[in-house]
Amino acid sequence: MAAPIWVWAFSVALTLVPSVFGNSEGDALYTLRKSLTDPDNILQSWDPNLVNPCTWFHITCNQNNRVTRVDLGNSNLSGHLVPELGKLEHLQYLELYKNNIQGTIPTEFGNLKSLISLDLYNNNISGTIPPSLGNLKSLVFLRLNDNKLTGPIPRELVGISSLKVVDVSNNDLCGTIPTSGPFEHIPLNNFEKNPRLEGPELLGLASYDTNCS
Repeated sequence: MAAPIWVWAFSVALTLVPSVFGNSEGDALYTLRKSLTDPDNILQSWDPNLVNPCTWFHITCNQNNRVTRVDLGNSNLSGHLVPELGKLEHLQYLELYKNNIQGTIPTEFGNLKSLISLDLYNNNISGTIPPSLGNLKSLVFLRLNDNKLTGPIPRELVGISSLKVVDVSNNDLCGTIPTSGPFEHIPLNNFEKNPRLEGPELLGLASYDTNCS
């Protein structure tokens, strides 16, 4: 006896799920591509007409065709980051270090709940460190050194128990250095070369946003 029509429809829908995810993630990544200048054609394979971005160079996916890595470090790229990257909910590694990326870190990066490593060091990124990064409860590596970041170190980061490496050296941050949570074990030289950044905060005695006016 032939299977009911709903069984056939359900099976077809299941086969389409990776493509739906792939298209939305591909759209987000293609938005990034359009925002970047790529003189060495590193992103040439990023074709929005493909079913999903898992065939693109410098992209890694899991077995469900969800994007887990973006590896574009040291690629001679310039331009801006885009908030659409916050849609990559399975992304674990965002590697954009040693480029010439400008502009700010989008608040939407706080939606990257699977992120383990955020490497934006050695760029020209400005603005503040978004407090929304405190939502990244799987984050282990946060390397933002050698940029043009301003403002205080968000206290929301103190709540990330998985955090092992924080490097914000060589920026223009202000206020004091957190000393609680994961920051108990971060070496002070990871905060150096921020002329307006005070020493470690004295809990209960000093406001962390001093010298931030």
